[in-house]
Formats: sequence, structure tokens, C-alpha cells
Amino acid sequence: MRFRHPDGSTVHLAYCTNVHPAETLDGVLGQLRDHCEPVRKRLGRDRLGIGLWLARDAARALTADPAALRRLRGELDGRGLEVVTLNGFPYQGFGDQHVKYRVYRPDWTEPERLEHTTDLARLLTALLPDDATEGTISTLPLGWRTDFDPVRGATERQDTALDALRLLAERLDALHELTGRSVRVGLEPEPGCTVETTADAIGPLGAVNRDRADGPRTAGQPSTRQPRIGICVDTCHLATSFEDPARALDALHRAAVPIVKSQLSAALHAEHPDRPEVREALGAFAEPRFLHQTRTRSPQGTLRATDDLDEALADRGGLPTTAPWRAHFHVPLHAPPEPPLTSTMAVLQDTLTLLVGGPAPRTHHLEVETYTWQALPAALRPRSRARLVDGIAAELSLARDLLTDLGLKELP
Repeated sequence: MRFRHPDGSTVHLAYCTNVHPAETLDGVLGQLRDHCEPVRKRLGRDRLGIGLWLARDAARALTADPAALRRLRGELDGRGLEVVTLNGFPYQGFGDQHVKYRVYRPDWTEPERLEHTTDLARLLTALLPDDATEGTISTLPLGWRTDFDPVRGATERQDTALDALRLLAERLDALHELTGRSVRVGLEPEPGCTVETTADAIGPLGAVNRDRADGPRTAGQPSTRQPRIGICVDTCHLATSFEDPARALDALHRAAVPIVKSQLSAALHAEHPDRPEVREALGAFAEPRFLHQTRTRSPQGTLRATDDLDEALADRGGLPTTAPWRAHFHVPLHAPPEPPLTSTMAVLQDTLTLLVGGPAPRTHHLEVETYTWQALPAALRPRSRARLVDGIAAELSLARDLLTDLGLKELP
């Protein structure tokens, strides 16, 4: 879905296909047929944006076979779908029954992560619509924090990860020169990772993008080369870490860290986690597939954390119950959980207003990312393909309404 911002630029809205498990090219083609095209038709649109997730095996197949890539592009065009952004965070196995910590491997110290992201960038230049010149990819925020602790040589590991990002930026520059199409990659801060918050991203990204210049320049001359590595602002992650949207985005602006894309998502919120009925309601969301990092904030602003919701409920992390809890569980945007729980939709709305409600957009790529439909409590899960299509279409309709309320005009 495309929208015209009052400044005349185009803002793209997509939904992320990591909600549909597929590891192979045939699986991806099946997604387009069984889910993406029906969502487009349910919305009554001639064109629908999707944030494509290409797992390792699918990406390798497309990279190795130009005919397969042409086939995918033909399927997208024929089904009224377009791709300007990819989700490069999960590497493989995201549809498995037990994902948890495995989603953070390989991290940015491992060559597989760099090669996979490079492949995705090359593929994206071929998948972009004919009238689009810029694509974006979201990726792992370096790695899980315990892999970067001092005992494991945190400084050396971070240096290795940042060197990989520098090499990626060089490859993206070369790709731009070759194709005329610009691809930018955004680290996606996530609770529990070494880059958990937007503030955590500023130092590493500044180090990666510092002094990148387009050819020789004299001392003091500013760089003319576009920063290739920025940030993906996920509004569920932002809320789970109790970040203030205005403060976070202003800090990114002051540090000249580009917001490559934003994922529109909402976290699970419990206002009174000390109450038995609230804990019982939260327990229905504690499930074995994904990690649901849980956070609370002290009156002094200090975050207390557990790696998963079941740990918090079992008091294994010593999480205080005197202040609200938020859990990293992407709940459907249009259907917040029933009381006594709610969602952080207000954080999404505030962030979206800051991103695209001003005189110029801070990002042009927005992606609804509710990948947890089948991890919801049993009573809330869609029990058929048609019900899932209905739910995704309802989320996109809500996002569309939020954008038009901000003065953007939906395009055909």
C-alpha cells in the first residue's frame, strides 16, 4: 500500500510475511498464493506491499538461479504484490515449534550473517518495483547480549560485528553503483540483545558510518556518501523497553542515525501484575515457541528484566510487581487482549505520529509485523487460513486509517 505524504514523497506500508512459515522458494511462492494475494483482495486493493522474509535456503536458491528469481518477480507482479523491504532478522527455522534463542544465530560476528544479508540486498534490487529506487532490510542488532559479555571477549566480538557491518556498507555502495538502486540495512533493537534500545544503537552505528566519504576529500569536508546502516524502529520493542518515543527519535536525529524502516507492532501490557487474575491472564501468553522478554521500570527509571514471560511469572527473575509489566509478545494491532490486560498501541500511535506526521517523513518504509498469530492463546488463534487473512487485513486497515488521519493520502 502506498501513501502520498503532504511533502509529496511516497510512504510504503507492508505486512511482514514471517507470519507464514516457509523455508524454501516453493514455500514462499505458496505464501504469495495462499495468503498475500487473498489479503490484497480482502482489502480491495490492486496492489499490496509485503515485507518479504526469505530464509537461508530460499535466498540461496534465488541467488543461484536467475530463472528462479525471475519467476518470483513474475509471481509478485502477477498477484498484485510489491516488495520494497525485507525482514532479514530470522535466518532459518522461524516457523519451527521451538524458536526461542535460536533466532539470534548466526549473529554479526559469524560470516553467515554477512553473506546472507548481502544476498538479500542483491535480491532486493531485482525485486523492487520498476518505479522504486530504494529498498530496506531489517536485521539482528549484533547479537544476543550473553554472547557479547566480558567473559566471552565482548570488545573483540563487537569489533568483529562492526567490521562486518562496515564491509556490508561497502558492498551496498558497490551494489548501488552497479544497479542504480539503493539498499539500506537497519539494526532492529530488541530486548535482551546487545543492542536492546535505540540509545544502545547510537554508538555502534556512529562507529560504522563515521567518516564514510565518496572518494578523496580534504580535511573537514563532510562525507557525501549515504549512510547504508541505520536503525529499524520496532514499536513493540520500543514499548517493551519503556522507551519514550519522542526522546528516542530525537536522540537518533541528533546522532544522525537514519531510521531505515519501522515495524508497527504492539506489546503485551499488564498494569497490575501483582493481582492473581492478571497473572493468570499473562500465563495464557507464556508459550514454548517464541521468546517473550518481560520488563518493568522502577520509579527511578531503572529497567528490571527477565528473558521470558514464564520466568517472570515464576518469580525466577525477581521482577517487581509494584509497577506495570510489558512483554515482548506482538499482539494483533486491531484486537488488543481483553481486560485485565491491554496492549501498547498508544506507543505505536505516538511513534507513527513522530515518524510520518511531521513536515517530512523520518522513514518511508512501514511494516506491520505480527508474527505471533499462531502463538496466541488457543481461544484467540485464527482457526483457518481465511481467518488469518481477515486478521492481517484488519491490521492493515487500522494502519491505513492511522496514516490517513495524519494527513497522508492513500494511492491506488
